Amino acid sequence: MSDIKQLSRSVKGLTVLITGAASGMGRATAHVFADEGAKVAVTDFDADGAQRVASEIAGRGGVAKAWMLDVADRGAVETVVADVATQLGALDIIVNNAGISVRVAIDDPGYDEAWGRALAVMLTAHQRIIRAALPHLRRSQCPRIVNIASTEALGATALHSPYSAAKAGVTGLTRSLAVELGREGIIVNCICPGPIRTAITDRIPEEHKTIYARRRTALGRYGLPEEVAHMTLSLCLPAASFLTGAVIPVDGGLMARNA
Repeated sequence: MSDIKQLSRSVKGLTVLITGAASGMGRATAHVFADEGAKVAVTDFDADGAQRVASEIAGRGGVAKAWMLDVADRGAVETVVADVATQLGALDIIVNNAGISVRVAIDDPGYDEAWGRALAVMLTAHQRIIRAALPHLRRSQCPRIVNIASTEALGATALHSPYSAAKAGVTGLTRSLAVELGREGIIVNCICPGPIRTAITDRIPEEHKTIYARRRTALGRYGLPEEVAHMTLSLCLPAASFLTGAVIPVDGGLMARNA
């Protein structure tokens, strides 16, 4: 029998760029990667929030720098990605996490505007960041891309069609790029979070969250941002080298439950 090959489960020294990292799942992801020894580029439209997270990480002995980034701004994407690689010395991992809440009826006069904004932030931005990062990823020994979608890409809620369409597009982008980039060793996967405690869901009354979670999820509760962050980390380990094109629900069993 052949020996068991030893595969690394460490991201120490790797550089990760995370969008939407000032709060929620992005902030948790930044902390989880930093705790494991990665160098973290904390990017967000909220410049003060991004700096706050970078300072939190530095205060715990980690390595992080903050960048203000509007992911819908093509020029800003190209500038920030290049600057991250220069200042942190490399770029190995992309976590496309930035998102917005969009709730609008199909016949609402503002539908076109909501549609355009949803796709710009949650789909077009993903491919632009990936394209800007490709030269750096191609030089990495552990190139990883994790796109954050949503269970709204797998099922749907009324009045969320721009959001659902954008997130479904992310799953398609993920699979296509996994196939296109696979021969170069670039791993591309997607996470679909379900009900998670974030700033967006904080607006939902606690009682309503409890009722929904007990009715819809197998675990009977909302998830924590850290629980999504740890799945993201797992997909980026050097040992996770034969998993690509996957769309993984992190939803407490929401999509598995039939009734």
